[in-house]
Amino acid sequence: MMKIAEIREYLPHRYPFLLVDRVTDIVLHDSIVAYKNVSINEPFFNGHFPDYAVMPGVLIVEAMAQAAGILGFKSVDKKPADGSMYMLVGTDKVRFKRPVVPGDQLKLEARIDGKPKRGIWRFECKATVNGELAASGMILCADRPRPQ
Repeated sequence: MMKIAEIREYLPHRYPFLLVDRVTDIVLHDSIVAYKNVSINEPFFNGHFPDYAVMPGVLIVEAMAQAAGILGFKSVDKKPADGSMYMLVGTDKVRFKRPVVPGDQLKLEARIDGKPKRGIWRFECKATVNGELAASGMILCADRPRPQ
């Protein structure tokens, strides 16, 4: 299990853009299970939407990509402090099936799809709430040198 202090070692994101709260399972070179606890205090709920708070789909995709990034970093034994970053470079077949609202616990799952090519990793991802599919899709991340 990874708690927030260790997660922060593997992701360069910080508030309000760090979207992974906990990792409960990781199998190096294969898969990860992580969680995002969705709170009404999230800054994006002020405008999306004030009378019906819904987590923006692009942030659900970003949360899946962050979980995938942790899996990638841990699988190759690197950290951002080593001068490396995983950048979201593409998505395929992303679909949204249910809204994610305050109080939901978003379960983020990512599985490596094939071998990386030229530093680009493909991850099959899904986000669920209480076993119900919220979003799914293929996430592409590139392992690139971190700008100084």
